[in-house]
Amino acid sequence: MTNRRIVIIGAGPGGLTSALQLAYGGADVTVLESRPQVGGRCSSIYADGFRFDTGPTFYLYPRILREIFQSIGRDIDVEIPMKRLDPQYRVSFGAGGHLDCTNNMAEMERQIAELSPKDVGALQRYLDHNRVKLAKFRPILESPFNSMLDLLRPSLLGAATLVKPWKTLGQELQSYFQDPRLVIAFSFQAKYLGMSPFKCPSLFSILSFLEYEYGVFHPIGGCGQVSEKMADVATELGCKIKTNEPVERLEFDGKRVKAVHTAQGRYEADAIVINADFAHAMQKLVPDNLRSRWSNAKIEKKRFSCSTFMMYLGIRGRYDNLKHHTIHISKDYDRNLRQIEDEKVLPDDPSIYVQNPCITDSTLAPEGKSTLYVLVPVPQLSENTPWDAKQTAEFRELTFKRLADIGLGDLKERIEYEQIVTPANWRDDFSVYRGATFNLAHNLGQMLHLRPHNKFEELDGVYLVGGGTHPGSGLPVIYESTRITCKQLLPNLGLSAQFINNMSPNTKTAESLT
Repeated sequence: MTNRRIVIIGAGPGGLTSALQLAYGGADVTVLESRPQVGGRCSSIYADGFRFDTGPTFYLYPRILREIFQSIGRDIDVEIPMKRLDPQYRVSFGAGGHLDCTNNMAEMERQIAELSPKDVGALQRYLDHNRVKLAKFRPILESPFNSMLDLLRPSLLGAATLVKPWKTLGQELQSYFQDPRLVIAFSFQAKYLGMSPFKCPSLFSILSFLEYEYGVFHPIGGCGQVSEKMADVATELGCKIKTNEPVERLEFDGKRVKAVHTAQGRYEADAIVINADFAHAMQKLVPDNLRSRWSNAKIEKKRFSCSTFMMYLGIRGRYDNLKHHTIHISKDYDRNLRQIEDEKVLPDDPSIYVQNPCITDSTLAPEGKSTLYVLVPVPQLSENTPWDAKQTAEFRELTFKRLADIGLGDLKERIEYEQIVTPANWRDDFSVYRGATFNLAHNLGQMLHLRPHNKFEELDGVYLVGGGTHPGSGLPVIYESTRITCKQLLPNLGLSAQFINNMSPNTKTAESLT
Protein backbone atom coordinates (compact mmCIF):
# COMPACT_ATOMS: atom_id res chain seq x y z
CA MET A 1 0.00 0.00 0.00
CA THR A 2 1.41 3.40 -0.94
CA ASN A 3 0.63 7.05 -0.35
CA ARG A 4 0.09 6.56 3.35
CA ARG A 5 0.38 10.03 4.86
CA ILE A 6 2.63 10.61 7.85
CA VAL A 7 3.13 13.99 9.50
CA ILE A 8 6.24 14.46 11.63
CA ILE A 9 6.08 17.22 14.23
CA GLY A 10 9.56 18.63 14.70
CA ALA A 11 12.66 18.54 12.49
CA GLY A 12 15.11 17.65 15.23
CA PRO A 13 17.48 14.67 14.92
CA GLY A 14 14.69 12.21 15.64
CA GLY A 15 12.24 13.79 13.22
CA LEU A 16 14.74 14.01 10.37
CA THR A 17 16.02 10.46 10.85
CA SER A 18 12.43 9.20 10.92
CA ALA A 19 11.67 11.11 7.73
CA LEU A 20 14.53 9.33 5.92
CA GLN A 21 13.31 5.89 6.87
CA LEU A 22 9.60 6.51 6.42
CA ALA A 23 10.01 8.11 3.01
CA TYR A 24 12.33 5.32 1.88
CA GLY A 25 9.69 2.87 3.10
CA GLY A 26 7.11 4.39 0.75
CA ALA A 27 5.21 6.83 2.94
CA ASP A 28 4.13 10.33 1.97
CA VAL A 29 5.98 12.34 4.61
CA THR A 30 5.50 15.95 5.71
CA VAL A 31 7.73 17.44 8.40
CA LEU A 32 6.47 20.51 10.27
CA GLU A 33 9.07 22.59 12.13
CA SER A 34 8.25 25.66 14.20
CA ARG A 35 11.69 27.26 13.92
CA PRO A 36 13.26 28.88 10.85
CA GLN A 37 15.74 26.05 10.30
CA VAL A 38 15.90 22.30 10.73
CA GLY A 39 17.74 20.54 13.54
CA GLY A 40 15.96 21.64 16.71
CA ARG A 41 18.52 21.46 19.50
CA CYS A 42 20.93 20.02 16.92
CA SER A 43 20.86 23.00 14.55
CA SER A 44 23.43 25.63 13.60
CA ILE A 45 23.65 29.29 14.61
CA TYR A 46 25.00 31.53 11.83
CA ALA A 47 26.12 35.02 12.82
CA ASP A 48 28.74 37.49 11.54
CA GLY A 49 30.59 34.76 9.66
CA PHE A 50 30.69 32.47 12.71
CA ARG A 51 28.91 29.11 12.90
CA PHE A 52 28.01 27.38 16.17
CA ASP A 53 26.27 24.16 17.12
CA THR A 54 23.18 24.99 19.16
CA GLY A 55 23.28 21.85 21.31
CA PRO A 56 25.27 18.64 20.72
CA THR A 57 28.86 19.32 19.66
CA PHE A 58 30.20 15.85 18.87
CA TYR A 59 29.15 12.44 17.60
CA LEU A 60 29.44 9.39 19.78
CA TYR A 61 28.93 5.81 18.57
CA PRO A 62 28.22 6.74 14.92
CA ARG A 63 27.46 3.11 14.06
CA ILE A 64 23.73 3.71 14.43
CA LEU A 65 23.52 6.66 12.07
CA ARG A 66 25.84 4.89 9.62
CA GLU A 67 23.52 1.89 9.58
CA ILE A 68 20.46 4.09 9.04
CA PHE A 69 22.12 5.77 6.08
CA GLN A 70 23.24 2.39 4.75
CA SER A 71 19.69 1.06 5.05
CA ILE A 72 18.42 3.77 2.67
CA GLY A 73 21.29 3.28 0.23
CA ARG A 74 23.49 6.17 1.32
CA ASP A 75 27.05 6.39 2.69
CA ILE A 76 27.33 8.65 5.71
CA ASP A 77 31.10 8.99 5.28
CA VAL A 78 30.50 10.53 1.87
CA GLU A 79 27.49 12.61 2.91
CA ILE A 80 28.85 13.80 6.28
CA PRO A 81 32.65 13.64 6.69
CA MET A 82 33.70 13.32 10.34
CA LYS A 83 37.06 13.48 12.08
CA ARG A 84 37.87 11.30 15.07
CA LEU A 85 39.39 13.42 17.84
CA ASP A 86 42.54 12.51 19.72
CA PRO A 87 42.58 13.41 22.49
CA GLN A 88 38.83 13.09 22.83
CA TYR A 89 38.75 15.87 25.41
CA ARG A 90 40.58 17.21 28.43
CA VAL A 91 39.04 16.78 31.87
CA SER A 92 40.49 19.35 34.25
CA PHE A 93 39.80 19.11 37.96
CA GLY A 94 39.20 22.03 40.27
CA ALA A 95 40.73 19.79 42.92
CA GLY A 96 43.95 19.64 40.86
CA GLY A 97 45.30 17.82 37.82
CA HIS A 98 43.85 16.90 34.45
CA LEU A 99 43.49 14.03 31.99
CA ASP A 100 43.84 14.29 28.22
CA CYS A 101 41.52 11.41 27.46
CA THR A 102 42.50 9.18 24.54
CA ASN A 103 41.92 5.64 23.35
CA ASN A 104 45.69 5.11 23.53
CA MET A 105 45.68 2.90 26.61
CA ALA A 106 49.43 3.20 27.25
CA GLU A 107 49.10 6.97 27.34
CA MET A 108 46.02 6.79 29.59
CA GLU A 109 47.82 4.50 32.03
CA ARG A 110 50.77 6.90 32.08
CA GLN A 111 48.50 9.81 32.98
CA ILE A 112 46.59 7.77 35.56
CA ALA A 113 49.88 6.72 37.17
CA GLU A 114 50.78 10.40 37.60
CA LEU A 115 47.35 11.29 38.96
CA SER A 116 46.68 8.22 41.12
CA PRO A 117 49.27 5.39 41.09
CA LYS A 118 46.96 3.07 43.04
CA ASP A 119 44.48 3.11 40.12
CA VAL A 120 46.84 1.81 37.44
CA GLY A 121 45.12 -1.08 35.64
CA ALA A 122 41.60 -0.08 36.70
CA LEU A 123 40.76 1.50 33.33
CA GLN A 124 41.42 -1.72 31.43
CA ARG A 125 39.20 -3.67 33.85
CA TYR A 126 36.48 -1.06 33.39
CA LEU A 127 36.69 -1.27 29.60
CA ASP A 128 36.73 -5.07 29.54
CA HIS A 129 33.66 -5.31 31.80
CA ASN A 130 31.70 -2.69 29.88
CA ARG A 131 32.46 -4.33 26.55
CA VAL A 132 30.52 -7.34 27.81
CA LYS A 133 27.82 -5.13 29.32
CA LEU A 134 27.19 -3.31 26.04
CA ALA A 135 27.03 -6.58 24.10
CA LYS A 136 24.45 -7.91 26.56
CA PHE A 137 22.40 -4.74 26.77
CA ARG A 138 22.52 -3.64 23.15
CA PRO A 139 19.52 -5.78 22.05
CA ILE A 140 17.52 -4.13 24.84
CA LEU A 141 18.40 -0.63 23.65
CA GLU A 142 17.39 -1.62 20.12
CA SER A 143 13.97 -3.15 20.94
CA PRO A 144 10.59 -1.63 21.84
CA PHE A 145 9.22 -1.78 25.38
CA ASN A 146 5.47 -1.59 25.15
CA SER A 147 4.47 -3.46 28.30
CA MET A 148 5.75 -5.09 31.48
CA LEU A 149 5.84 -8.40 29.61
CA ASP A 150 8.80 -7.09 27.63
CA LEU A 151 10.77 -7.19 30.87
CA LEU A 152 10.61 -10.99 30.69
CA ARG A 153 12.64 -11.21 27.50
CA PRO A 154 15.63 -13.51 27.86
CA SER A 155 17.91 -10.66 26.70
CA LEU A 156 16.88 -8.47 29.64
CA LEU A 157 16.97 -11.25 32.21
CA GLY A 158 20.42 -12.23 31.00
CA ALA A 159 21.70 -8.67 31.28
CA ALA A 160 20.26 -7.90 34.73
CA THR A 161 23.31 -8.92 36.74
CA LEU A 162 25.60 -6.85 34.53
CA VAL A 163 23.31 -3.82 34.64
CA LYS A 164 23.19 -3.84 38.48
CA PRO A 165 19.98 -1.84 38.90
CA TRP A 166 20.65 -1.54 42.63
CA LYS A 167 23.72 0.65 42.02
CA THR A 168 24.17 4.18 40.72
CA LEU A 169 26.68 5.08 38.05
CA GLY A 170 28.85 6.79 40.65
CA GLN A 171 28.84 3.71 42.86
CA GLU A 172 29.69 1.54 39.88
CA LEU A 173 32.74 3.67 39.03
CA GLN A 174 33.82 3.64 42.67
CA SER A 175 34.14 -0.13 42.34
CA TYR A 176 36.88 0.44 39.73
CA PHE A 177 38.66 3.63 40.81
CA GLN A 178 39.79 4.78 44.24
CA ASP A 179 40.65 8.38 43.34
CA PRO A 180 37.43 10.45 43.28
CA ARG A 181 38.79 12.45 40.33
CA LEU A 182 38.91 9.30 38.23
CA VAL A 183 35.40 8.34 39.33
CA ILE A 184 34.28 11.70 37.94
CA ALA A 185 36.36 11.38 34.76
CA PHE A 186 34.51 8.18 33.80
CA SER A 187 31.06 9.12 35.09
CA PHE A 188 30.58 12.81 34.21
CA GLN A 189 29.01 11.53 30.97
CA ALA A 190 25.79 11.24 32.98
CA LYS A 191 25.48 14.93 32.16
CA TYR A 192 24.73 13.87 28.58
CA LEU A 193 21.48 12.70 30.18
CA GLY A 194 21.18 15.82 32.35
CA MET A 195 21.68 13.86 35.60
CA SER A 196 24.09 13.44 38.47
CA PRO A 197 26.15 10.23 38.18
CA PHE A 198 25.14 9.51 41.77
CA LYS A 199 21.46 9.40 40.78
CA CYS A 200 21.87 7.83 37.36
CA PRO A 201 21.56 4.01 37.00
CA SER A 202 24.84 2.09 36.71
CA LEU A 203 23.82 0.92 33.23
CA PHE A 204 25.17 4.19 31.89
CA SER A 205 28.77 3.27 32.55
CA ILE A 206 28.58 2.24 28.89
CA LEU A 207 28.59 5.94 27.90
CA SER A 208 32.22 6.51 28.80
CA PHE A 209 33.10 3.08 27.41
CA LEU A 210 31.63 4.06 24.02
CA GLU A 211 33.94 7.06 23.87
CA TYR A 212 37.08 4.99 24.40
CA GLU A 213 36.00 2.00 22.34
CA TYR A 214 34.46 3.75 19.32
CA GLY A 215 35.71 7.32 19.47
CA VAL A 216 34.47 10.91 19.71
CA PHE A 217 33.87 12.49 16.30
CA HIS A 218 33.61 16.02 14.95
CA PRO A 219 31.49 16.42 11.79
CA ILE A 220 33.12 18.96 9.48
CA GLY A 221 30.95 22.06 9.71
CA GLY A 222 29.55 21.00 13.08
CA CYS A 223 26.71 18.79 14.22
CA GLY A 224 24.16 21.18 12.78
CA GLN A 225 25.51 20.29 9.35
CA VAL A 226 24.42 16.70 9.96
CA SER A 227 20.84 17.91 10.44
CA GLU A 228 20.99 20.01 7.30
CA LYS A 229 22.38 17.12 5.26
CA MET A 230 19.67 14.78 6.56
CA ALA A 231 17.06 17.35 5.51
CA ASP A 232 18.60 17.47 2.03
CA VAL A 233 18.53 13.69 1.69
CA ALA A 234 14.97 13.53 3.04
CA THR A 235 13.89 16.09 0.44
CA GLU A 236 15.55 14.03 -2.29
CA LEU A 237 13.47 11.07 -1.08
CA GLY A 238 10.28 13.10 -1.50
CA CYS A 239 9.71 14.49 2.00
CA LYS A 240 8.11 17.90 2.32
CA ILE A 241 9.88 19.88 5.07
CA LYS A 242 8.12 23.06 6.16
CA THR A 243 9.94 25.44 8.53
CA ASN A 244 8.40 28.40 10.37
CA GLU A 245 5.21 26.36 10.66
CA PRO A 246 4.39 25.53 14.29
CA VAL A 247 1.66 22.99 14.93
CA GLU A 248 -1.34 24.55 16.67
CA ARG A 249 -3.50 21.52 17.37
CA LEU A 250 -4.25 17.91 16.51
CA GLU A 251 -7.61 16.75 15.21
CA PHE A 252 -8.96 13.54 16.72
CA ASP A 253 -11.73 11.07 16.05
CA GLY A 254 -12.01 9.56 19.51
CA LYS A 255 -8.42 8.67 20.36
CA ARG A 256 -7.29 8.38 16.75
CA VAL A 257 -5.45 11.32 15.26
CA LYS A 258 -6.95 12.44 11.96
CA ALA A 259 -5.13 15.63 11.03
CA VAL A 260 -2.56 18.20 12.11
CA HIS A 261 -3.44 21.90 12.06
CA THR A 262 -1.10 24.85 11.60
CA ALA A 263 -1.80 28.49 10.76
CA GLN A 264 -0.96 27.63 7.17
CA GLY A 265 -3.30 24.68 6.76
CA ARG A 266 -4.66 21.27 7.69
CA TYR A 267 -2.66 18.09 7.05
CA GLU A 268 -4.56 14.81 7.02
CA ALA A 269 -2.56 11.95 8.49
CA ASP A 270 -2.75 8.18 8.69
CA ALA A 271 -0.19 8.50 11.51
CA ILE A 272 1.88 11.19 13.15
CA VAL A 273 5.35 11.12 14.67
CA ILE A 274 6.01 13.54 17.52
CA ASN A 275 9.63 14.65 17.71
CA ALA A 276 8.82 17.78 19.69
CA ASP A 277 9.65 17.90 23.40
CA PHE A 278 7.35 15.26 24.88
CA ALA A 279 5.94 17.07 27.91
CA HIS A 280 5.44 20.34 26.05
CA ALA A 281 3.83 18.70 23.01
CA MET A 282 1.44 16.53 25.00
CA GLN A 283 0.16 19.42 27.07
CA LYS A 284 -0.16 21.76 24.10
CA LEU A 285 -1.52 19.43 21.44
CA VAL A 286 -3.45 16.61 23.13
CA PRO A 287 -6.50 17.34 25.31
CA ASP A 288 -5.95 16.27 28.90
CA ASN A 289 -9.03 14.05 28.87
CA LEU A 290 -7.43 11.87 26.16
CA ARG A 291 -4.45 11.14 28.40
CA SER A 292 -4.67 9.14 31.62
CA ARG A 293 -1.20 7.75 32.19
CA TRP A 294 0.40 10.95 30.86
CA SER A 295 -2.10 13.54 32.06
CA ASN A 296 -0.93 17.07 32.86
CA ALA A 297 -1.01 16.29 36.57
CA LYS A 298 1.08 13.15 36.13
CA ILE A 299 3.59 14.86 33.84
CA GLU A 300 4.00 17.52 36.51
CA LYS A 301 5.06 14.85 39.00
CA LYS A 302 7.68 13.30 36.71
CA ARG A 303 11.37 13.92 37.14
CA PHE A 304 13.12 15.97 34.50
CA SER A 305 16.75 16.65 33.69
CA CYS A 306 18.81 19.68 34.55
CA SER A 307 19.08 22.60 32.14
CA THR A 308 22.02 24.45 30.60
CA PHE A 309 23.33 28.01 30.44
CA MET A 310 24.91 28.55 27.03
CA MET A 311 27.35 31.10 25.63
CA TYR A 312 28.21 31.20 21.91
CA LEU A 313 31.26 33.41 21.42
CA GLY A 314 32.93 34.56 18.22
CA ILE A 315 36.43 35.80 19.03
CA ARG A 316 39.51 37.38 17.49
CA GLY A 317 42.36 34.94 17.11
CA ARG A 318 42.46 31.39 18.37
CA TYR A 319 43.35 29.53 21.58
CA ASP A 320 45.74 26.94 20.18
CA ASN A 321 46.58 25.54 23.63
CA LEU A 322 42.93 24.86 24.47
CA LYS A 323 41.72 21.37 23.50
CA HIS A 324 38.84 20.85 21.10
CA HIS A 325 36.74 19.80 24.12
CA THR A 326 37.49 20.75 27.73
CA ILE A 327 35.40 19.68 30.73
CA HIS A 328 36.33 21.62 33.87
CA ILE A 329 35.04 19.91 37.02
CA SER A 330 34.10 22.00 40.05
CA LYS A 331 36.44 21.65 43.03
CA ASP A 332 33.53 20.40 45.17
CA TYR A 333 31.67 18.35 42.57
CA ASP A 334 29.24 16.83 45.07
CA ARG A 335 28.15 20.30 46.15
CA ASN A 336 27.88 21.38 42.52
CA LEU A 337 25.55 18.45 41.74
CA ARG A 338 23.52 18.96 44.92
CA GLN A 339 22.89 22.63 44.12
CA ILE A 340 21.67 21.78 40.63
CA GLU A 341 19.49 18.74 41.31
CA ASP A 342 18.35 18.98 44.94
CA GLU A 343 18.49 22.61 46.01
CA LYS A 344 17.70 23.92 42.51
CA VAL A 345 19.87 26.99 42.97
CA LEU A 346 22.57 28.30 40.67
CA PRO A 347 25.93 26.71 41.46
CA ASP A 348 28.44 29.10 43.02
CA ASP A 349 31.38 27.10 41.65
CA PRO A 350 29.99 25.67 38.41
CA SER A 351 31.50 22.95 36.31
CA ILE A 352 31.83 24.07 32.69
CA TYR A 353 32.28 22.58 29.25
CA VAL A 354 34.09 24.49 26.50
CA GLN A 355 34.30 23.57 22.83
CA ASN A 356 37.16 25.12 20.85
CA PRO A 357 36.38 23.56 17.45
CA CYS A 358 38.38 25.83 15.16
CA ILE A 359 41.62 24.07 16.10
CA THR A 360 40.09 21.12 14.19
CA ASP A 361 37.71 22.77 11.72
CA SER A 362 38.57 26.18 10.24
CA THR A 363 35.24 26.36 8.36
CA LEU A 364 33.43 27.57 11.49
CA ALA A 365 34.85 31.12 11.61
CA PRO A 366 36.32 33.81 9.33
CA GLU A 367 40.08 33.74 8.81
CA GLY A 368 41.99 34.87 11.88
CA LYS A 369 38.99 34.27 14.15
CA SER A 370 37.44 31.34 15.99
CA THR A 371 34.42 30.21 17.96
CA LEU A 372 34.00 29.10 21.55
CA TYR A 373 30.93 27.24 22.80
CA VAL A 374 30.40 27.30 26.56
CA LEU A 375 27.89 25.11 28.41
CA VAL A 376 27.23 25.26 32.15
CA PRO A 377 24.86 22.72 33.77
CA VAL A 378 22.25 24.58 35.84
CA PRO A 379 18.91 23.67 37.44
CA GLN A 380 15.74 23.30 35.43
CA LEU A 381 13.45 26.31 35.72
CA SER A 382 12.10 26.99 39.20
CA GLU A 383 11.18 29.92 41.42
CA ASN A 384 14.86 30.16 42.36
CA THR A 385 15.94 30.72 38.77
CA PRO A 386 13.85 33.36 37.01
CA TRP A 387 16.67 34.11 34.55
CA ASP A 388 15.80 37.79 34.43
CA ALA A 389 18.35 40.25 33.10
CA LYS A 390 20.05 40.65 36.49
CA GLN A 391 20.47 36.92 37.15
CA THR A 392 21.67 36.29 33.60
CA ALA A 393 24.27 39.08 33.83
CA GLU A 394 25.55 37.85 37.21
CA PHE A 395 25.89 34.26 36.03
CA ARG A 396 27.63 35.41 32.87
CA GLU A 397 30.28 37.12 35.00
CA LEU A 398 30.72 34.02 37.17
CA THR A 399 31.14 31.92 34.04
CA PHE A 400 33.89 34.21 32.76
CA LYS A 401 35.69 33.82 36.09
CA ARG A 402 35.62 30.04 35.72
CA LEU A 403 36.82 30.32 32.12
CA ALA A 404 39.80 32.28 33.39
CA ASP A 405 40.65 29.24 35.54
CA ILE A 406 41.35 27.23 32.39
CA GLY A 407 43.52 29.87 30.77
CA LEU A 408 40.97 32.17 29.12
CA GLY A 409 41.60 35.25 31.22
CA ASP A 410 41.63 37.61 28.24
CA LEU A 411 38.52 36.17 26.62
CA LYS A 412 36.16 39.08 27.24
CA GLU A 413 38.52 41.46 25.45
CA ARG A 414 38.51 39.30 22.31
CA ILE A 415 34.76 38.79 21.86
CA GLU A 416 33.28 40.01 18.57
CA TYR A 417 29.98 38.12 18.76
CA GLU A 418 28.08 36.80 21.78
CA GLN A 419 24.77 35.02 22.21
CA ILE A 420 23.45 33.63 25.49
CA VAL A 421 20.78 30.98 25.90
CA THR A 422 19.32 30.44 29.38
CA PRO A 423 16.83 27.81 30.63
CA ALA A 424 14.11 30.40 30.01
CA ASN A 425 15.20 30.59 26.36
CA TRP A 426 15.11 26.81 26.10
CA ARG A 427 11.50 26.96 27.32
CA ASP A 428 10.34 29.97 25.32
CA ASP A 429 12.32 29.69 22.09
CA PHE A 430 12.70 25.90 21.81
CA SER A 431 9.49 24.80 23.60
CA VAL A 432 11.37 22.67 26.13
CA TYR A 433 9.31 21.88 29.22
CA ARG A 434 10.86 23.48 32.34
CA GLY A 435 13.88 24.27 30.19
CA ALA A 436 14.98 20.68 30.95
CA THR A 437 17.37 20.37 28.03
CA PHE A 438 17.76 16.59 28.27
CA ASN A 439 14.07 15.74 28.67
CA LEU A 440 12.65 13.23 31.17
CA ALA A 441 15.23 12.03 33.69
CA HIS A 442 16.67 8.53 33.28
CA ASN A 443 15.94 7.06 36.69
CA LEU A 444 14.73 3.45 36.91
CA GLY A 445 11.13 4.61 37.27
CA GLN A 446 11.28 6.37 33.90
CA MET A 447 13.06 3.85 31.67
CA LEU A 448 12.10 0.97 29.37
CA HIS A 449 8.31 0.39 29.53
CA LEU A 450 7.96 3.16 32.15
CA ARG A 451 9.03 5.78 29.61
CA PRO A 452 6.48 7.01 27.01
CA HIS A 453 6.29 4.25 24.41
CA ASN A 454 7.57 4.64 20.86
CA LYS A 455 4.10 3.60 19.70
CA PHE A 456 2.37 5.96 22.09
CA GLU A 457 0.20 3.86 24.32
CA GLU A 458 -2.66 6.30 24.94
CA LEU A 459 -3.56 7.33 21.39
CA ASP A 460 -4.09 5.63 18.03
CA GLY A 461 -1.82 6.55 15.17
CA VAL A 462 0.60 8.51 17.35
CA TYR A 463 4.28 7.58 17.57
CA LEU A 464 7.18 9.14 19.44
CA VAL A 465 10.86 9.64 18.67
CA GLY A 466 13.55 11.59 20.50
CA GLY A 467 14.76 11.89 24.06
CA GLY A 468 11.31 11.64 25.61
CA THR A 469 10.75 8.03 24.58
CA HIS A 470 12.71 4.76 24.76
CA PRO A 471 15.74 4.39 24.78
CA GLY A 472 16.29 8.00 25.99
CA SER A 473 18.39 11.12 25.48
CA GLY A 474 21.62 11.58 23.54
CA LEU A 475 22.12 11.47 19.79
CA PRO A 476 22.93 7.75 19.39
CA VAL A 477 19.86 6.59 21.30
CA ILE A 478 17.66 9.23 19.70
CA TYR A 479 18.62 7.78 16.33
CA GLU A 480 17.92 4.32 17.70
CA SER A 481 14.50 5.48 18.88
CA THR A 482 13.64 6.21 15.25
CA ARG A 483 14.50 2.68 14.13
CA ILE A 484 12.37 1.23 16.94
CA THR A 485 9.49 3.53 15.98
CA CYS A 486 9.70 3.09 12.21
CA LYS A 487 9.90 -0.70 12.49
CA GLN A 488 6.50 -0.56 14.19
CA LEU A 489 4.92 2.28 12.22
CA LEU A 490 5.61 1.13 8.66
CA PRO A 491 4.04 -2.36 9.00
CA ASN A 492 1.07 -0.86 10.82
CA LEU A 493 0.40 1.19 7.68
CA GLY A 494 0.91 -1.78 5.37
CA LEU A 495 4.42 -0.69 4.32
CA SER A 496 7.58 -2.76 4.50
CA ALA A 497 10.21 -2.14 7.16
CA GLN A 498 12.48 -4.92 5.90
CA PHE A 499 15.24 -2.48 4.99
CA ILE A 500 15.36 -1.43 8.66
CA ASN A 501 15.08 -4.98 9.95
CA ASN A 502 18.11 -5.89 7.85
CA MET A 503 20.10 -3.50 10.04
CA SER A 504 19.54 -5.69 13.09
CA PRO A 505 21.92 -5.98 16.06
CA ASN A 506 23.32 -9.11 14.43
CA THR A 507 24.12 -7.53 11.06
CA LYS A 508 27.58 -8.56 9.91
CA THR A 509 28.54 -5.03 8.95
CA ALA A 510 27.57 -3.37 12.21
CA GLU A 511 30.81 -3.42 14.13
CA SER A 512 32.97 -2.90 11.05
CA LEU A 513 31.26 0.45 10.59
CA THR A 514 32.42 1.90 13.90
